[in-house]
Amino acid sequence: MTATQIQSPRSGNNSGKDSSGKIGPQYRRSGSSRGNFEMLAWLFMRLSGVVLVVLIFGHLTVNLLVGEGIHAIDFGFVAGKWADPFWQVWDLAMLWLAMLHGTNGVRTIINDYAENNSTRLWLKIVLYAATTVIIILGTLVIFTFNPCPVVDGVQLPGGFCPA
Repeated sequence: MTATQIQSPRSGNNSGKDSSGKIGPQYRRSGSSRGNFEMLAWLFMRLSGVVLVVLIFGHLTVNLLVGEGIHAIDFGFVAGKWADPFWQVWDLAMLWLAMLHGTNGVRTIINDYAENNSTRLWLKIVLYAATTVIIILGTLVIFTFNPCPVVDGVQLPGGFCPA
């Protein structure tokens, strides 16, 4: 009976072939920053998802269950909420996290399914541009919202604005 000698992957056999002559897989790890970015993106998805669940259920509870429920939601309801800095920050956090969470997910899908490098580049450019525009416009709306605008010294009509 002859003993079969099995070589370890680090035994110095650099041909890539095992004792049967088959070519084995080559594992090469590099300390690139891309791997670190992907790990951080993965971690962000998990953490932002948990925070978004809390933010969204808080938003739905306040808007749909407290007070008169869905029948109370109108322009005045939103104006009253956004008069409070707490709700401005709440809605801002929800906007930013939802957009960044969704952008990260779509970025992953683009990386997985776009085969051509130029296609992948242009899809990401469009994605990042749309995300930037929506975040900037949403932030401006939240912080510059004025429920009782005055145009040419005349206050626009609205039953919720003080005279």
